[in-house]
Order: sequence, then structure tokens, then C-alpha cells
Amino acid sequence: MKHIDHSQFKVTSKIELSRLSTRFELNESEDDIKDEMKEIRKDLGDWQDTLYAYGKYSVLICLQGMDTAGKDSLIREVFKDFNSRGVVVHSFKTPSDKELKHDFLWRHYIALPERGKFGVFNRTHYENVLVTKVHPEYILNENLPGIDSVSDIDADFWEQRYENIRQFEDHIADNGTIIFKFFLHLSKEEQRQRLLRRLNKPSKNWKFSPGDLKERELWGEYQKYYQEAINKTSRENAPWYVIPADDKDTARLLVAKILYEELTQYKEVKEPELDPDIKKNLAEYREELTREKN
Repeated sequence: MKHIDHSQFKVTSKIELSRLSTRFELNESEDDIKDEMKEIRKDLGDWQDTLYAYGKYSVLICLQGMDTAGKDSLIREVFKDFNSRGVVVHSFKTPSDKELKHDFLWRHYIALPERGKFGVFNRTHYENVLVTKVHPEYILNENLPGIDSVSDIDADFWEQRYENIRQFEDHIADNGTIIFKFFLHLSKEEQRQRLLRRLNKPSKNWKFSPGDLKERELWGEYQKYYQEAINKTSRENAPWYVIPADDKDTARLLVAKILYEELTQYKEVKEPELDPDIKKNLAEYREELTREKN
């Protein structure tokens, strides 16, 4: 498995998305990339089995990106070799009436993975400082004290929301959740091509919505607020990685490699030692089961 210096994708200082490429050349053939992906996702699945046995950490993977960025297919390919009980995926849509009766982080908190498991947020708590900044009228649905009109939603409101998110991530990190946040950085032209493929391929028509085109018109606004959110919330215990996403196979492999190379730094994660009394009697237990067959 070839090593990639993934520090180039990790956000450790202020970034400008417009200056970051949406493509990354691996200098490998398509078949080599797919073979390497098969190898690394098996290794990730094995590591999750060990994580479950160890039982002191969970892993939260947050995926954000514009429509068609490839979040769904990335989840399918990266976690294909996991025990199905070892990874839970949550896709966060428009908040329900019940969810709106709670604070904006409530539905994310109750979806967190338990220790020993991976959780994937397909769209995340960051929607609350992304789509709501593009469409601030959505905040009014939360029925918050002191927010009676869009004009009440000022800069201090957004700063407090960012602080709430940082505190949320600090809290879960302090309690054993390993956090990864990936922004799938897609070019506007690549999105256009992918939307056209949805329209031109009958089996993909169901994925298309006229609303996709309306949101596409707000591309610049979304890029502005993604950049702001990433810059305000990428920290050592909850880092953002900006992943070039114009090529799906490359993006998937980069995410898988970052996960594996970072997670295997947790050297204490290992299967627990057998109780000494059990260990010294293993031969006896094996003999008992063998006699039973005869």
C-alpha cells in the first residue's frame, strides 16, 4: 500500500477554496487504484473489528460537499468490507417537526456511534452553518427565543453557532470519539457534467431534482460559507480534510488512506488479553470440544 502525504489535505491554517485544486493525480492506473482500494478497505474493516474488541473509542466521519460530490458512492466503496453492525450511516435531511423542537445539535448527538463502532454523517451538523447561511429564513423554523425575523439573525448569532459546534466536537472527542471531517471539493464544471449524466441516463433520473439547479445558482455563496466553516472549526481534535473530488475513485482512495493511516496511530487499540486462567486452560477446552465430536 503506497503512502500518501495526507498532510497536504489537512486544514491546519486558513484556506481559500478557490486556490485548492479539485483534482489530484495519483500516478497510478485505474486498475491499480481499484486494487489498492480493495486492500485498504479490508484493512479498515479488520481495524474496526479490533476497535470493537477494545471498546474505548468510536469513530465519527463527517462528509460534506455540494450536490453530486460523491458522498453516497464513497460510503458504499470505503465501508464495503466492514461488518454491517460495525458502521452506521446517517443521512441528515430537512429537520423533522420533532427535531425542530430540540436544539440544532440534538439530532446529531443521538446519532453518534457507540464505542467500538464507526458512524458516518452524510451531511452533518455543519448544514446548520451552511444551508442556513445561504437561506437564513430556515432558521425561523427553529422557533428560537429572540429570533422573530431574518433581521434578528446577526453576526453574533452565527459566531455562537460555530462555538456550539466546536464545544460539541470537544465534548465527544474528550469522551473517546475520533473525529474526521471531509469536504469533497468539486468543481462547478464537474457538477454540471454529473447533473447532465443524471438527466441523460434513465436509471439515474430519480436522483435529479429541479431544486439542484436552483442551488447551483448559489454556488458562490455555498463556497464562501464552506470556506468559512472549515476555517473556523478545523482543529487538532476535529480536523477538516479538503479532498479533491472531481475523480471519484481518487477521492475514495484518499479518504480511505487518511482514515487508515490516522487510525493506526492509535497503538493502544488492540484485542484484549485473555484472562490468564482461561489462557492456560485453552488446550483443555480444545480437547473437550474435540472429544465431543467423537
